[in-house]
Amino acid sequence: MTTLVSIRNLTKSYQRGPEKVDVLHGLDLDMAAGDFVALMGPSGSGKTTLLNLIGGLDAPTSGEIDVAGQRIDRMGAGQLAAWRSQNVGYVFQFYNLMPALSAQKNVELPLLLTKLGGAQRKRNAQIALELVGLSDRTSHKPSELSGGQQQRVAIARAIVSDPTLLICDEPTGDLDRQSAEEILGLLQELNREHGKTIVMVTHDPKAAEYASHTLHLDKGVLVEQQAHAA
Repeated sequence: MTTLVSIRNLTKSYQRGPEKVDVLHGLDLDMAAGDFVALMGPSGSGKTTLLNLIGGLDAPTSGEIDVAGQRIDRMGAGQLAAWRSQNVGYVFQFYNLMPALSAQKNVELPLLLTKLGGAQRKRNAQIALELVGLSDRTSHKPSELSGGQQQRVAIARAIVSDPTLLICDEPTGDLDRQSAEEILGLLQELNREHGKTIVMVTHDPKAAEYASHTLHLDKGVLVEQQAHAA
């Protein structure tokens, strides 16, 4: 399989007042295109930091991050913003939907950064909503949708620009078990049927079972890798 994400000797430190806090310590990691990886570990282990680095939301202190042949650790802020808009879809624990906009208009938002015309943006948004099972909810506003439906809209927004990589930070953390399992099933379908490469941070071992691999982080170091049965 083709390697999509290649990380070498990655470190990340933050300055907290006079104190330097080391979060990641010399990480090496390869992820194949089409993989679905769950990142687990205790709070403060560096999971979200690693996720943000892979997704280009943060820059490393040192080390290399190569995504699909591009060294994103060498990019400036403007280059990174352009790279993210073309290559990465984000799904967060809280759906971050615009309350005044319909589901369709929320999904269209990333396409406003592209050169697509209004009719094509609308069509692409409708296709994305159909993929997540919400073709009958396109005109509904977030307040008219359940938590699970709102997260489906957020996933449709994340995939509408056909990203290389889907970055999910606790995507089921705010949902009841049934809704969570529906969202995880949808992510698994996007991975298996549509070839999306997914990296997901989760505290929930049941959620991690939907992924094809689990990586465990502890105090900024990868401690084990575990493959799941198909």
